[in-house]
Amino acid sequence: MKRRDFIASTAALAALPRLSFAQQREFDPRQSEKWRNFEIVTRVEVVKPGGAGSAARAWIPVPAVDESWQRTVGNSWNGNATTMRLAHDPKYGAAMLYAEWPDSQKAPVVELTSRFATRDRAVDLSRPGVAQPLAASDRAFYTGPTELMPTDGIVAKTAREITRGKRTDLEKASAIYEWIVDNTERNPKTRGCGVGDIKAMLEAGNLAGKCADLNALYVGLARSIGLPARDVYGIRVVKSEFGYRSLGAGSSNVTRAQHCRAEVWLAGFGWVPIDPADVRKVVLEERAAPTTLADPLVPAVRRKLFGAWEMNWLAYNMAHDVSLPGSKGPKVGFLMYPQAETAAGRLDSLDPDSFKYTISAREITA
Repeated sequence: MKRRDFIASTAALAALPRLSFAQQREFDPRQSEKWRNFEIVTRVEVVKPGGAGSAARAWIPVPAVDESWQRTVGNSWNGNATTMRLAHDPKYGAAMLYAEWPDSQKAPVVELTSRFATRDRAVDLSRPGVAQPLAASDRAFYTGPTELMPTDGIVAKTAREITRGKRTDLEKASAIYEWIVDNTERNPKTRGCGVGDIKAMLEAGNLAGKCADLNALYVGLARSIGLPARDVYGIRVVKSEFGYRSLGAGSSNVTRAQHCRAEVWLAGFGWVPIDPADVRKVVLEERAAPTTLADPLVPAVRRKLFGAWEMNWLAYNMAHDVSLPGSKGPKVGFLMYPQAETAAGRLDSLDPDSFKYTISAREITA
């Protein structure tokens, strides 16, 4: 290569955008007073509505979490359904838009628009505060089992082994978090966000999955030793402010950006946000090829995701074993995806050939 060609090529390389790693800064979500406002639009179409004498039905998750870090603003909807109304799961309060079409409607469609606001949250775990005690009824509720998340048998045995020698609830909660980060992995072949059948995972010794598996494992282990914990089901809506592409939405189309998180309740702190599944997501997806927990990208994420969340994400609900009102099908383990039914039965919410939906999100800055 001639010298002038080498200089020209070097200058061209210098002018290229820097790699995503160079664009990243330390992952450090902090407690914020600043609210960000968002809009999310979910459009559902039942591509194969069924035959004569059958009605098509759909259930779309609606934000139903109002906390110090998220507030719902409002919902509106339109479509060609004869019935469109808000419905709620009576046990957890999960909200959903219920739509029903007659068999005469050959192209069922409904669109839901939800507005909400979020702000980053972080708990200083070095300084206990004056959090209100958890009511006895809530403690019982958030330490109880669900159909896919038992709290006895192998689950309790595993939790006792993990927390052996730990005295305080904070030490136990941290030990479970670190154990999950160290012993699980994200499986890119898992459909959707996973199932969350933690007993089956532990019995098989296969601790690979996605967020609904790994974070459910945390919740079940914590509950089994008396630590109140809960899954929080939602969807990423915008990119990460810290430059981590794996921890944010890649575009305004968030149709496949569902993500669940978890919380554990600790005396002196209240509900503490955690997300061990996202640590494993960074390991698998942040680089062009999977890396390890020792990668320089990982430690800050691992440290912060026990106690903090970046709120570029919408929380829908905290519900398990949801009975869909008007449904002829089984319960759903969690309500994070739109659901639909025809005379043929429950449609596969991950199969666009029979059940089509799109979800878009945007930040409202005006």
